[in-house]
Amino acid sequence: MPAKVLFSSVKFNKYDEDATLPAKFRRLIDQMSMEDMVKDKWTAVKMHLGRKSGYSTIHPIFVKILVDRLKEYGAKVFITDQIVSGTENRGYTEDYLGVPLIPACGMMDKYFYEKKVDFKTLKNIDVAGHIADAEVMIDLSHVKGHGVCGYGGACKNIAMGCVTNRTRQQIHQLEGGITWDEDACTRCEACLRNCNYHANKFNDENKYQVFYHHCTFCQHCVKVCPTGSLVLNNQQYKDFQTGMAICTEEVLKTFQPGHVFYINFLMNITAVCDCWGFTTPSLVPDIGIMGARDIVAIEKASLDAIKNEDLLPAGVPQGMTLGKEGHLFERLHGKNPFVQLEELEKRGLGTQEYVIEEVN
Repeated sequence: MPAKVLFSSVKFNKYDEDATLPAKFRRLIDQMSMEDMVKDKWTAVKMHLGRKSGYSTIHPIFVKILVDRLKEYGAKVFITDQIVSGTENRGYTEDYLGVPLIPACGMMDKYFYEKKVDFKTLKNIDVAGHIADAEVMIDLSHVKGHGVCGYGGACKNIAMGCVTNRTRQQIHQLEGGITWDEDACTRCEACLRNCNYHANKFNDENKYQVFYHHCTFCQHCVKVCPTGSLVLNNQQYKDFQTGMAICTEEVLKTFQPGHVFYINFLMNITAVCDCWGFTTPSLVPDIGIMGARDIVAIEKASLDAIKNEDLLPAGVPQGMTLGKEGHLFERLHGKNPFVQLEELEKRGLGTQEYVIEEVN
């Protein structure tokens, strides 16, 4: 059966507060049927609180609306992320939100529950202690592009935000895409001169390295290499997405069925993740807010809502040429964003079949 995805659009039909998105968001929360589930339970609101001068994270007014509603339902609420320091710069304070902001793995990143897995470099899923201890989780995600996996939403918010640095490092070690033949390489640096995004370098040991957050798989480095020492191998970024799905599955296992809710904000949709600590112009106009109990369905609905024809050119770096195939995020970053959905679906975490129910 298709999963239900609630949707509140930014569109409005009159100059009235009740017709605007904050009011619609209150009604969307009520239609998610959380009240009985969260009553008297420790409820973690997991979100990305941003970094430095970034200003495209979820606006504090929406976080306040959610927190207040959960408290009215009788939930014992706290907000959590990998890092909670410096959040006042973006309006996230305990005084305003009315609930504590808690580092997911504790102040020293040492409070976690270890789970063993075996996928290439990914061996240890260290589930954040304050996530595992919670009885209910609201996965509150800001939708945006991502340099490694193409897309960051509900899955990435869990996979990279509900674990320790050790697990994040192991997942990032799954990154790949360009194979370097050291014996064939003459270190002529043609690859470096022809990379528009400064994504490659020779390190202190004179080894070639690619920083895949920057890399767009434009293949300029591959094409200009005079000795053929660089070969495109675009399978490894799929390993990163598989690693995220594995990690998400392990985190979700710590909750009873039906005790996790997903809310995706399709606003200020930028090219790269909020962890960069800066904000670029939006890629597409604001769309609205989605809510669901199925992580795969909400991710599919979110990606489907972001259309190539709605591209705002200012959201793309000047001089950059987009690819010609696939989703907008794939054209931008060279990575198919749907891989993570396929991997989540394989693990029985949801379905890509959905129906939209609009909440006005």
